[in-house]
Amino acid sequence: MFSAPGNNSLALAAPRPGMELANVQQHPNQALGPGGKQRTSSLEAPIMLLTGHQSAIYCMKFNPAGTVIASGSHDKDIFLWYVHGECKNFMVLRGHKNAVLDLQWTTDGTQIISASPDKTVRVWDVETGKQVKKMAEHSSFVNSCCPARKWPPLVVSGSDDGQRAMGLASKRCDTNSS
Repeated sequence: MFSAPGNNSLALAAPRPGMELANVQQHPNQALGPGGKQRTSSLEAPIMLLTGHQSAIYCMKFNPAGTVIASGSHDKDIFLWYVHGECKNFMVLRGHKNAVLDLQWTTDGTQIISASPDKTVRVWDVETGKQVKKMAEHSSFVNSCCPARKWPPLVVSGSDDGQRAMGLASKRCDTNSS
């Protein structure tokens, strides 16, 4: 592969006899990735190192739009990271008294549900970073949680106590009441 002097195109050498050279136009603002291939993502690099947690990370999930990653850790925190650009950590959700073993996004991406050995399942508002609900129905470690995909806003959770719990993720506001 060689670059033609003075312009933004690349010439690719043919790997087999009988094949022609091809000119590929490169956008002047888009960098080439490994092997000279044009990059198609808006990430700064193909692999980004996300730093900030003080201990082991147990779970990471993309939001439904694929623009934010939530990570849960042994340090009891949930970090929210932008996916594009510098992959900046823009929010930390704090409230669990033990590690965050599982987390899930609601289908609309406005809330995160988390499970912890502190025997709770918690619901977080992603916009404000506030805990909006704490469910403490288990008598032992809560290992997993999963919100319903449709109304009503139910959450199921699994625990070392052998019980499966189901609860409302948030209370629906009745706008018709006086």
